[in-house]
Amino acid sequence: MGRNIVNWGWCPAVLTALAVLGLIYSWPLEAIVPALIVIFAVGLVLAIIRTKRNELELLSMRLRQLSSYFNRRFMGNSSLSIFAIIDSLFSMENSKVWDWARACDMSQRIFNTWGNSFITRVESDFRTRKFSFYLHTYLNELWSINSHYYEFIEQFCEIAEKFETPPEIIEQYNRFVMEYNAFVQSFRDNVTELKTAAKTEIEPPSIKLARELAVPR
Repeated sequence: MGRNIVNWGWCPAVLTALAVLGLIYSWPLEAIVPALIVIFAVGLVLAIIRTKRNELELLSMRLRQLSSYFNRRFMGNSSLSIFAIIDSLFSMENSKVWDWARACDMSQRIFNTWGNSFITRVESDFRTRKFSFYLHTYLNELWSINSHYYEFIEQFCEIAEKFETPPEIIEQYNRFVMEYNAFVQSFRDNVTELKTAAKTEIEPPSIKLARELAVPR
């Protein structure tokens, strides 16, 4: 409370005090008016800078939360990870599907390392509060991680449609799609808000929605 009064109330307080002193001591208007204008202009500039910084902090916090959510829900050992769904394909009696799933297993390790490193850097840099320095970089990196991740979603759909995939695996995938698409929509909204602040060239439609698959009967 006291800090907000100091941050936002000093300018009106100084203007009022200066005006009162001018009346008491009968200072000439040509001397006091320029001083009032300068103080008002300085206060206005500082208010704009402070507002911009608060906006960057809010947008950075949202990006941080979104990044953490993606890493927690769709990476690592999460049951909602596309890689966990791909692992379930080993229950099928198909050597071609197994070969592809094994290749994805190697990719998962790389993704997990990348994701953990990304979150560590985001958390560390957020504490420095230098939001304008890293906002653009981390927005682009999250977009890159998600774009590569989406490629595995598309590949899974192709495999599932090409080979006879058990209904329970398709149902597991469709549950993943519901939560993943909710994340995509939040990410799109975040990009829209950050278009000016982060000076990014990312367009919201480039963050693609996953498609559901028909459950075999």
